[in-house]
Amino acid sequence: MSDLLLKAFDKEMNADLPAVTVGDNVTIYVRINVGDKNERVQMVRGTVIRVRNSGNNANFTVRRIASNGIGVERTFLVGSPRIERIEIHSQGHVRRARLYFLRERTGKATRLRAKRAFEQR
Repeated sequence: MSDLLLKAFDKEMNADLPAVTVGDNVTIYVRINVGDKNERVQMVRGTVIRVRNSGNNANFTVRRIASNGIGVERTFLVGSPRIERIEIHSQGHVRRARLYFLRERTGKATRLRAKRAFEQR
């Protein structure tokens, strides 16, 4: 393969972003284009329902509840330069790798049990 193609696939991941896991309640700040030349930062706050770790194509899906109780899912590339920062608010205790069962739930039924950290003696 050409060197240019290899460089495109061997890009370094953004090191200052935290590692997200399934069940995390996160806020992602994403730059989006508004018009031709303007950009603004948009916040997406929701629950991570899927993480796909496959090298340069690693991505995760965040599900949030929009107005009128409509669920919206958005997938983000982990190595995308469009992601400004990620804030992890809480971690949920989950026993599944994919939380697709949250799609059928509404209201308080979508809450996940909190993961508790214990001190090591």
